[in-house]
Amino acid sequence: MNYNDLIKLLENNGLKVTPQRVAVLEALHNIGNHPSVEQVRELLHKKHPNIAIGTIYNILDTFCEHGIIRKVKTDSDYVRYEVEMESHHHIYNEDSDSIEDYFDPELNELLNAYFERKAIPNFQIKEINLQIVGKHINQIKQ
Repeated sequence: MNYNDLIKLLENNGLKVTPQRVAVLEALHNIGNHPSVEQVRELLHKKHPNIAIGTIYNILDTFCEHGIIRKVKTDSDYVRYEVEMESHHHIYNEDSDSIEDYFDPELNELLNAYFERKAIPNFQIKEINLQIVGKHINQIKQ
C-alpha cells in the first residue's frame, strides 16, 4: 500500500490521521505475514525511534477495534497481527511458530454449509476461521 492508500484506510474507518498511526500501518503492511508487536516496534524504531511501545499497542488495539487488522493467537498464546482481511484460514507451524495464510474457497463453502445445517444453539456466528496446526515435513527425493 502506498502512503495515500494508508491515509484513505484510516479516514474510511473514521480514524484521525496521525503520523504515528500511518507509521504503524505502514510497518504492518511492509512486514506482512502476521508480525508480532516486537517486529512492528523494531521496524518503526529505525525511522521513528521516539514512538513508545505503549503508543504502538494502543494504535494496534484501535486498528483491531475498527476492523483494519486482526489479532491472531498462536498455540502458545503469542499474539500476532494480520492485515489480510479477506476470508482465509491459518496454517500454524509448531516448529517455527510461524503462521501462513491459507485461502480455500471450497473449504469456506463447506464450513459455512456445515454450520447452516448444524447451528450452535443460542449463538450467532460472525466469522469462521480454521487454524491448521502442524509442521513442515522435509521430503527427500531418492
